[in-house]
Amino acid sequence: MKEVILIKNGELALKGLNRRTFEDMLMANMRRRLADLGKFTFTPAQSTIVVEGPEDADLDEATDRLLKIFGIAGLSRAAAVEKDMDVILSVCPEYTAPLLLGARTFKVEAKRSDKKFPLNSPQICMAAGEKLLNEFPHLTVDVHNPDVIINIEVRDKCAFIHGNQLKGAGGMPSGSAGKAALLVSGGIDSPVAGWMMAKRGVELIAVHFASPPYTSERAEQKVHNLLKQVSKYSGRITLFVVPFTEIQELIKDNCPEDVFTVVMRRMMMRISQIIAQKEGCAALITGESVGQVASQTMQAIACTDAVADMPVFRPLIGMDKDEVIAISRKIETFEISIQPYEDCCTVFTPKHPKTRPTVSFIESAESCVDWEGPIKRAVEDTRIIPIKAF
Repeated sequence: MKEVILIKNGELALKGLNRRTFEDMLMANMRRRLADLGKFTFTPAQSTIVVEGPEDADLDEATDRLLKIFGIAGLSRAAAVEKDMDVILSVCPEYTAPLLLGARTFKVEAKRSDKKFPLNSPQICMAAGEKLLNEFPHLTVDVHNPDVIINIEVRDKCAFIHGNQLKGAGGMPSGSAGKAALLVSGGIDSPVAGWMMAKRGVELIAVHFASPPYTSERAEQKVHNLLKQVSKYSGRITLFVVPFTEIQELIKDNCPEDVFTVVMRRMMMRISQIIAQKEGCAALITGESVGQVASQTMQAIACTDAVADMPVFRPLIGMDKDEVIAISRKIETFEISIQPYEDCCTVFTPKHPKTRPTVSFIESAESCVDWEGPIKRAVEDTRIIPIKAF
């Protein structure tokens, strides 16, 4: 008997003739994520990817990592055995004992892909069910709502025995939908926005704006930690840390106070777009939600978007804070986000921000400064930091 992991890839099954391309991307992502655990092999077969590791592989850690990879709908730890009913009946009680000893009810489900196998699916279920009842007399069969489902799959090369399927992260493999730049602060929203777009197959880079001495090294480290957590789902992320102090001080000294934030966000968009284009990105991503703060009214968002020449995705746009927090807790970024280290978005915040600015008004407010030089210097002095989950 060899223990393997069976991957169900869900949405990829709908991709028709392109399906193998998406499977190859998923397998490449899995290979990278498990690289430090040993040499794993990945074999696609009949809507399933069979993952096999070396004899000393830590399958508990591998399972935990795989459950977070986008493109995986579910997975099961399984015993791979010879296609012989005597062998199946011998291994089944031993392998499923940890599941069945704590259960009261069970049922057996069988799939026979190899039609040459002498028993059909109902016969496999009956034989395995009888064996398990004999081995575990405390159990009863419940075909409608069992505590545990024991699955027996007879495939072309071997048979698999496994319990209930674990739910995966779902979505599409990272990189299958292209690449985008996430504008990331140290708050709750932007890591969730990045996670949501990564779930749809978008490969992420991240752009963070630092304003020392107004922001601290701990504030930047918080961003590193947030992205490290997101990368457990999305895969590797390259972080671009932009020095933003000069630009923020120019805004403070030259622009009307009530539009500080909108002008600042327009500068962030300009710089992020330059970085995104250099990195081959097709879009920008922000964590904005309509009406959450003064700079996120529809009018303010329109002013921000006016400087962008590429799409700006806002996956949180119609969500309230409770919904965003629920996701942040699920992906374990919330406790990092609420650490009390301020980002540059809180620097020089106006007391009475303008909530309904027009593009012409903002352009006039910006016109007193030649921004080309400060933006160029910020891009040139940007630091590049690779972020890996493990």
